[in-house]
Amino acid sequence: MSHHPTERSTDMTNEHTPTTRPDARKILVVGATGGSGRAAVASLIAAGHHVSAFSRHADRLAGGLDGFVAVNGDAMDPDDVDRAVAGHDAVIVTLGIAENPIRVRTLGPKHTPIDVRSAGTRNVIDAMWAHGLDRLVVQSSYGIGATSQHLRLRDRLFFSLVVKQQMADTEVQERLVRASGLDWTLVQPVHLTDAADGPDAFVSTTGEVRTMAVARAVVGRTLSQVVTDPTVSHASLSVSG
Repeated sequence: MSHHPTERSTDMTNEHTPTTRPDARKILVVGATGGSGRAAVASLIAAGHHVSAFSRHADRLAGGLDGFVAVNGDAMDPDDVDRAVAGHDAVIVTLGIAENPIRVRTLGPKHTPIDVRSAGTRNVIDAMWAHGLDRLVVQSSYGIGATSQHLRLRDRLFFSLVVKQQMADTEVQERLVRASGLDWTLVQPVHLTDAADGPDAFVSTTGEVRTMAVARAVVGRTLSQVVTDPTVSHASLSVSG
């Protein structure tokens, strides 16, 4: 039985809350409590957009972040996603499994379905069509599709031995996005780290990277920039530090 996502405004005005800009857009971040998702929410708020953060425990973002609406809901539930998508101008998807990858490979995920990326993204696409939204940005992974040919041997082994199931689901996710008929952009970061925020990422449309690591904070900022950039429509962007 479907459960209704709950919303809670955290629009607490203080001297650190940015002023909404005249061309602000209403943007939904799906998977907002992960590292990249949280960073995207923060960057979108700083840029003056109207932001909704969607996840099973979106209200946990309240600490340290002001100026967004928390929407508790399950990306695997089409009704939850449909209600969350309604009324927005664009959607950013940062779904993933925040569990030890070795444990996930051997025992399966404990809290999140293995197909959360593809199934959740499919629900987002369906909801966007239902509500007339067009702009979709999805965080994928470097090594999917054409960028697989650029992987180092150690990365190929890691993907094959440790995160094979997760990468397979990400491949399905990318196929869904490309076939969605929406104005989409895929963002493929290299290995994610919890390093402090730094300079803007190196972004390439041809699979080039400068390093094989990038901070989640930098990826989140990149996602927030890409969602309003018309020059990267129907592009796959490699993102590195």
